[in-house]
Amino acid sequence: MDLQLQDQHALITGGSRGIGLACARQFLAEGARVTLVGRDSGHLQAARASLLEQQPGRDDAIRLLSADLRDPVAAQAMVEQAQAAAPAGLGPVDVLVNCAGAARRTPPDELTPAAWHEAMQAKFFSYLHVIDPLIKQMAARGRGVIVNVAGMGGKVASPIHLPGGSANAALMLASSGLAAAYAGCGVRVNVVNPAQTRTERLDEGLLAEARLQGITPQQALDRINQCHPMGRIAEPREIADAVVFLASARASYVNGAVLSIDGGLTPLVV
Repeated sequence: MDLQLQDQHALITGGSRGIGLACARQFLAEGARVTLVGRDSGHLQAARASLLEQQPGRDDAIRLLSADLRDPVAAQAMVEQAQAAAPAGLGPVDVLVNCAGAARRTPPDELTPAAWHEAMQAKFFSYLHVIDPLIKQMAARGRGVIVNVAGMGGKVASPIHLPGGSANAALMLASSGLAAAYAGCGVRVNVVNPAQTRTERLDEGLLAEARLQGITPQQALDRINQCHPMGRIAEPREIADAVVFLASARASYVNGAVLSIDGGLTPLVV
């Protein structure tokens, strides 16, 4: 299936690792160009090297930008730089994939107002600071797609993930509202809700859980897998496939959708 993404410019926040990097890999495979945004320049360089291993000769199709997206000024500067003409940037952004930021998990009795603010900065405002300038520019051009990656914690409350879940829920509502507001301008906005996914962050958690339980990381992963209807958690590529489809012309009438990707773990009707 031709997703008609050839030469499209996809800006991917949180693009240096995990789901964001998997999205970059899939966009490149479809002939698109990508700008990866992250806070750690070392991770960004490693991401470029990884992408070029599988897509040799496409160095001109990859740009790297470091920015702390919790800062609206830094986010605005990043958007301007990404859309500059080559060689500084790759020109106007056709697709924005927001995949940056993660809120800490904290037991309820340890929560403070600062923890709630930190979660909103990490997972809500880091997205909105990029969406706000780009969606207006997309509307002015009459076309554009935004896909926001927000965890299932925004749909199902977890006692140890209340600030982060609240930020995800706020992001989903904002996404749905923006989808309706800008649909007439040729801009689509959708959300994907992945459950646990085999990323570097999850692997770090497995190491901590293994130490706590006195088991191996593989045993910790096996316990998680046993809880899932499909017998395993998702791979980043499986989330990326959905993101790339939503960003494509093949999803031209999908707007304001919030897609759960959890292998049937949470039986919700939404």
